[in-house]
Amino acid sequence: MPDLVVSLPTDPGLRESLEGAPGVEFVTWDLDGPAPVDRIDIAVPPYWGGARRLSRLGEVEVGLVQWQSIGYNGVDRHLPEGLPFANAATVHETSTAELALALTLAAQRGLPEFVRAGDEHRWQLRSFPSLADRRVLLVGYGGVGKAIEARLSGFEVEVTRVARSAREERNLAGETVSVHAFSELRDCLVGAEVVILAVPLTPETQHLIDGDALAAMPDGALLVNVARGPVVDTDALVAELRSGRLRAALDVTDPEPLPEDHPLWDCPGVLVTPHVGGDSSAMLPRMVALIRRQIDRMRAGEAPENLVLGG
Repeated sequence: MPDLVVSLPTDPGLRESLEGAPGVEFVTWDLDGPAPVDRIDIAVPPYWGGARRLSRLGEVEVGLVQWQSIGYNGVDRHLPEGLPFANAATVHETSTAELALALTLAAQRGLPEFVRAGDEHRWQLRSFPSLADRRVLLVGYGGVGKAIEARLSGFEVEVTRVARSAREERNLAGETVSVHAFSELRDCLVGAEVVILAVPLTPETQHLIDGDALAAMPDGALLVNVARGPVVDTDALVAELRSGRLRAALDVTDPEPLPEDHPLWDCPGVLVTPHVGGDSSAMLPRMVALIRRQIDRMRAGEAPENLVLGG
């Protein structure tokens, strides 16, 4: 007789990787219909599908909802009140940081231009700015921000950090570093040649990068967004890109998905990827490991990891 029931979505590989855990019954549920059982100890919603499906959890007794993303903006509008909800911290930081660095390097070294020239069989010599020696501003200094900083460590850049509150904090190398507060953001933007956004979307960070913030950035600066689209005022960004004053590399946009007729597509100096920061081969093993740890914690009567709502 199983002592825990865990519902899993049909996301490829997830159930196959978890099957065989002793004392656990795994049931399949994409939250797109009635629950398959009356009681679920840990419910794992689909990675893709949005927060609206979470309202189905009100129809069944649930011990914990284990989200598959770090970000959880909008979840509170659909999650039944009081239901314990954990995000997926530890799962996506590595992949998101990789993409942030890839976008930064691609934009700095002109890879989109070279790819387009290559598609036309043109040998196009052109010089682009390095990443080395640039002043990089990290906006957000949680798990993703720290992972990005660690990957920047070999590129000979000068890093400044901004987060919600000013503090001294240890980075992933164990060094104590200074973090500026959001109230100092404008001053930090003035000297930033590369700005990388890695903040959660909250009322405080909605349009954190607005027209005034963009105007504070120096000519030719690069904005990299691996946070959430609404952290940036899209209309203000389009105006700056059209003028040729700023450049952008975006894994997230507002709106999203970006409509095919949206003006952002045709702006000069922009590189767009379709919100794939955390979606890589690194996700599945880390998600499996997190679910296993949550199972162990529930059995031991311990609080779950990453509890961000309810409970």
